[in-house]
Amino acid sequence: MSTTVASAPCPECEADVSMPRQPLAGEVVRCPDCSAELEVTSTAPIKLEPAPTVEEDWGE
Repeated sequence: MSTTVASAPCPECEADVSMPRQPLAGEVVRCPDCSAELEVTSTAPIKLEPAPTVEEDWGE
């Protein structure tokens, strides 16, 4: 049995994203419904934003 400590709505699909512990700012979580990668941008209250994509810099 898992216990939900924190949750917030997914900004992509509005599904409830549950977390088993209090998240840290900058942490990346995945939406269980749409599989979007989300970044925790605020911890009080918890706010999620789409995580930035990491692009290859090709040694620049």
